[in-house]
Amino acid sequence: MDGKNGISRREFFKVTGAAGAAVAGLAACGNDRGRNDAGEGVHTGQMTYRTNPTTGDRVSLLGFGMMRLPTVGGRSAREGVEEIDQEMVNRMVDHAMANGVNYFDTSPAYCQGLSERATGIALSRYPRDSYFIATKLSNFAVSTQTREASIAMYRASMEELQVDYLDYYLLHSIGSGGMKNLEDRYLKNGMLDFLLEEREAGRIRNLGFSYHGDVGVFDYLLSRHDTYKWDFVQIQLNYLDWRYAKEINPRNTNAEYLYEELAKRGIPAVIMEPLLGGRLSNVADNIVAMLKERDPESSVASWAFRFAGSHPDVLTVLSGMTKMEHLEDNLRTYSPLRPLSGEEFGFLQRAADLMMQYDTIPCNDCKYCMPCPYGIDIPAILLHYNKCLNEGNVSVSTQDENYRKARRAYLVGYDRSVPKLRQADHCTGCDQCSPHCPQNIDIPAELHRISEYVEKLKQDTL
Repeated sequence: MDGKNGISRREFFKVTGAAGAAVAGLAACGNDRGRNDAGEGVHTGQMTYRTNPTTGDRVSLLGFGMMRLPTVGGRSAREGVEEIDQEMVNRMVDHAMANGVNYFDTSPAYCQGLSERATGIALSRYPRDSYFIATKLSNFAVSTQTREASIAMYRASMEELQVDYLDYYLLHSIGSGGMKNLEDRYLKNGMLDFLLEEREAGRIRNLGFSYHGDVGVFDYLLSRHDTYKWDFVQIQLNYLDWRYAKEINPRNTNAEYLYEELAKRGIPAVIMEPLLGGRLSNVADNIVAMLKERDPESSVASWAFRFAGSHPDVLTVLSGMTKMEHLEDNLRTYSPLRPLSGEEFGFLQRAADLMMQYDTIPCNDCKYCMPCPYGIDIPAILLHYNKCLNEGNVSVSTQDENYRKARRAYLVGYDRSVPKLRQADHCTGCDQCSPHCPQNIDIPAELHRISEYVEKLKQDTL
């Protein structure tokens, strides 16, 4: 990797040669498959690859996040209890593989616990050495945190994935719950020691962790790098969180800090949330206009993926793709990557500055807060609020001449997006949701705020 080229990442956005630094360590390979079994057209471009300095793995810059798999009803498997559309999963995996994607990220917690099985079915049709599987020890529930239960979860992952070794294995969502959570899930029960032994035995090829929350836990694990020898770390990185994650939520950590701390230790970064759960593909209209004026042919989402991929110590960028069109757009972005220039980094920083003028709620639609015991559709409520805010349909100013139109648009859209019995006014404040939120959102407080806003809009119509 080019991460050792001596360029100061503190000056990353100021150096005009940053794009060249990102390109220097990339490799591209041809594709002789022509057309995959599902009949999807194959791109003429060549996937961009990065090399893992620990194992020499040549990893596609686009990683397939198996967390939003399609269901038979066409929605993401995170949105309900519909059966996963295995035929469509197979088609998407075939198209991804035919175009050079070789990194697939899953978890026992994804898609109501069915992601690993669907992933295993799709990938088992290919030679084992043609892809890399990443999965996680998702022992969030207290009942799964004993040594025995955690080992059982680890072994069940290999069974579901139909493999006898794991390429990339993660301690899942480190930082959530602070040091006590780390101790309970991985240290006191001896699970981290067990996983280190499994790596030594070759059943885990690369060991790392994904990070959300308490930066003290992140710093602690990096301080033990000489002991644990982390092969990679998964972090949330995008052009809004680069410098504004902590301002958006004081309990979060700026991506710039996370990336720099990994880079100076030579630890490759795997990137999650490059689109912030889709928020960076649904930005305010004035920002869409900025991006389109700059590059009319590229999607709004592609800017976020280029930002993530242009950092030289990024190994792969995960995208949770539900539809073939999502995969197609991402393949166009990374086949090959056009690294951002120093001037383009500055352009996106200005876009982020403008976004911070909007008081959006940092919901990534991960649905870890669900199900609500009272049936409230938490993500739908928060995302509708954000969508209307970006479109200018959230306003409480009666002086605004567009207020009546905006008010009507919000209320009509709210009733269409969220059934009345699942709306914010039914929140009891039980707070069973907030502890599970990787973004540390005070969910009851936000639901109460939205409920009051909706009530005000309704009163104003009387």
